[in-house]
Amino acid sequence: MRIQFLKPIWLIGVVIFSFFEGFTLQAAPLNIGLKLYVSTTGNDNWSGKLKQPNKANSDGPFATLEGARDAIRKLKTGNNLPKGNILVEIQGGTYELQKTFALEAIDGGADTLSRIIYTGQKGAEVSLSAGKNLNNWRLVTDKEVLEKLSPAVRNKVYQTDLKSAGIKDYGSPGGGGMELFFNDKPMWISRYPNIGFVKITGLLNEEPVDIRGTKGDQVGKFNYGDEHLSLWKDEKDAWVDGYWFWDWSEQRQKIAKLDTVRKIIEVVPPWHHYGYRLGQWFYGFNLLMEIDQPGEYYIDREKGLLYFYPPSDIQKGRTYVSMNKNIISMDKAAFLTVEGMILEGCREVAVIMQDCKTSLVADCTIRNSGECGVTIDGGTGNGVEGCEIYNLGAGGVRITAGDRKTLVPGNCFADNNYIHHTSRIKRIYNPCISLYGAGNKATHNVMAHVPHMAIYFDGNDHLMEYNEINDVCYESNDAGAIYAGRNWTMRGNVIRYNYLHDISGFEGKGCVGIYLDDAFSSADIIGNIFNRVTRAMMIGGGRDNNVINNIFIDCVPSLHVDARGMGWMQDMTDAWIAETNDKGTILGTAYNQPPYSTKYPKLPHMMNDEPKAPKGNIISNNICMGGNWDKPSGFWGMSIEKIARPFLKMENNIVAPGSGVEDSLSKSFTITDPMFANSKNPERSHFQVKQKSPALKNGFKQIPFDKIGLYNNNSRTKN
Repeated sequence: MRIQFLKPIWLIGVVIFSFFEGFTLQAAPLNIGLKLYVSTTGNDNWSGKLKQPNKANSDGPFATLEGARDAIRKLKTGNNLPKGNILVEIQGGTYELQKTFALEAIDGGADTLSRIIYTGQKGAEVSLSAGKNLNNWRLVTDKEVLEKLSPAVRNKVYQTDLKSAGIKDYGSPGGGGMELFFNDKPMWISRYPNIGFVKITGLLNEEPVDIRGTKGDQVGKFNYGDEHLSLWKDEKDAWVDGYWFWDWSEQRQKIAKLDTVRKIIEVVPPWHHYGYRLGQWFYGFNLLMEIDQPGEYYIDREKGLLYFYPPSDIQKGRTYVSMNKNIISMDKAAFLTVEGMILEGCREVAVIMQDCKTSLVADCTIRNSGECGVTIDGGTGNGVEGCEIYNLGAGGVRITAGDRKTLVPGNCFADNNYIHHTSRIKRIYNPCISLYGAGNKATHNVMAHVPHMAIYFDGNDHLMEYNEINDVCYESNDAGAIYAGRNWTMRGNVIRYNYLHDISGFEGKGCVGIYLDDAFSSADIIGNIFNRVTRAMMIGGGRDNNVINNIFIDCVPSLHVDARGMGWMQDMTDAWIAETNDKGTILGTAYNQPPYSTKYPKLPHMMNDEPKAPKGNIISNNICMGGNWDKPSGFWGMSIEKIARPFLKMENNIVAPGSGVEDSLSKSFTITDPMFANSKNPERSHFQVKQKSPALKNGFKQIPFDKIGLYNNNSRTKN
């Protein structure tokens, strides 16, 4: 991974970074109207104006964030709030929150020069923890428990009494439950196998299903071949997690019955939506007997006991369990900033921003949550910037803003974040960044090491640029690092200047770099670099997409285009056409009326222009080196479907000698050396071509590789 680390936060800057209309983040010194302090040695009965306690005057900092928040509320209510920014500085230490820190409309600022800012003390580690520390551990001595454990670990497993610690709500192993963390890292529920999966070896076929030739059984009963699974028969709360039918659809399910004679596992309904299929993979978890590796734990929910095999001395480490659902919630708050802190240990979403305006989460470490890091739902100009987000149970940042009906943009953003090792629990369709609605942005982020997609977008006029993505989709196939699907009207999206590399799917079967699924239309794919990506670019039957000025290195293949709307997807496209005849809409969108008809001029005419055909796709000025351009290969079969070829406009593309080009398309390409500055390893020369490259003569523009990924800035609004 190529990461450009941020410069120290204290760098002096006077540049004003204007990311979106109505929002400005200043690097210049703040105009502080009031400064309050919070400390682990504070008292909410004090004024909060002193950094350190002064016992002589019985005054000092607040003890909690609520103390500072309520003091600001009182000043507002009395119309005594001074002009300028209000800064609440949280001193170093861990703050074990008893409940979600809730900020409402009254808790916001007045404008960009009068923000309310909650900031961690500069140079100190400040943690807001939604968890509860556990200190009372002892080695397991219960003979019944020891007999279930492997002899090799019987003197290494500890237990603690959760009920005695006042903890009674453990949640479900299926998700949203209590988790254990040790030395700032998530531990994992005991499982088998410890790494990888076992396979479904047979089906009972009680309710056979056939989805376009892919066969399975709707009933949650299946055979296993691994004899070890028979040992689970005495486990009282065993679960399995699997990719039961498709390689991109995973679900946790509780075991109802285990037939060790016929080797059949039956799971508790509701069964998986698509059913179960021979050869699909799963693992078992929440099994006491499977505590056999450092870091594994198991909760006996009946007795309220937690069993744990610590990876190091348990007496010298910090051990805690997640308790509160959330850490921070902002509801209708404007001009509010949370920055410079560690946010950790919640069961669900760490930070919720609901219908806020120009509010920001900046320079925070967000980790160890049970679900997403940050959700932005509604509002305008809100963002997540300069954060490291990792070890989450689900996705990183989810943005839902802007109005698809009116195309009024949300102007919300995820910028300059390092998001990695997410989706620990909810593995699929929980990407690093999700964009919904209209007019939102994902820019300059680094996203890596996640089991499914990095970016999912749904809606109109989103911008995804200058991101670096690698080692994603490693546990799924038929998946996309950047993905969208199933709509003719979600137009105006731009994907440019991103670097995607080392993406190959589960078991090397392949996945997609940028995946426009099931007739998704009208995206601009411009100036991206694909390096060692299987099926780098895919147009799944959609229209009016521009694939221009991209570089494909060692991709197999580089490009896929099909005409599924005229083939196996025809029932769906026929339904869309029927809706236009009946209601004048496509999937509920008035496509032939303003603002859609004026903003997307091709859209209102498509119904009279073979709507099911992949028309209007332009593929030009691209460079392909190594791998192959479009030849059929392995898992994917035909790359550019023959029926789709007459509809494509392909021009000025250069393919290096030896890179595969389908013979019938070879006349559409120039087969020559693109002349990278470093011909053996283009990455070393930042994928720049020489000035005499034939690509430049064709109109290719150099890609600004040095701008991709994290950038150096003074992201914290500090004095």
